[in-house]
Amino acid sequence: MEIRKAQLKEIDVIMDIYALARQFMQETGNRNQWINGYPSKDLITNDIRNEYCHVCISTDNEIVGVFYFRIGNDITYAKIYDGKWLNDKPYGVIHRLAGTGKVRGIASCCLQWCFNQCENIRVDTHQDNFIMQNILKKNGYAQCGIIYIENGTKRLAFQNSKNTDVSYKHI
Repeated sequence: MEIRKAQLKEIDVIMDIYALARQFMQETGNRNQWINGYPSKDLITNDIRNEYCHVCISTDNEIVGVFYFRIGNDITYAKIYDGKWLNDKPYGVIHRLAGTGKVRGIASCCLQWCFNQCENIRVDTHQDNFIMQNILKKNGYAQCGIIYIENGTKRLAFQNSKNTDVSYKHI
C-alpha cells in the first residue's frame, strides 16, 4: 500500500471516507466521537494545505484510507491526567484516521508508516472507540492517561516510543 500526502482535488473522496467512518462508528457503539459533521471539509482542506493530511492508496490505485500526521507538539497533549506520557521527547501526532472498509489492516499500516517517520508517536481516541483502542494496543501503544480536546471532551491518550517498553497497561 502506498501512503502519500493528500491533494486538494481529492477532498470529495476524503470527505466520503469520513462519512463512511462516522456511519461505522454509529453502527459499532461509538456514537459520540465524530458528531455534528466532524471532521469538517474546512478542517480537512486546511490539513491538506498544511501537508498534514495523508491518504492510503490501494494496489488498485484507489484511496482507501486517510489520516492526519504531523511531527511536533500538539496543544491537546500539553496536559495529561490520571497518568503520564512515556517520555517528553519530540513526537509525531496522528489524528482522524479512517478507512473505506474495502482493505483490511489500513489502521495498522498507517500506524506503522507514521512510526517509520518518527519513532515517538502520540494518539488519542474516544472511550467508546473500542475498535481503535484494540488496534492501538495490537500495534504496541500504551495507554498513558486522559487528555481533553478543544471542545472539552475526554479522550484516552496513547503513546508508542522505540526506546521505551510500551507493553499495554491499563490506567
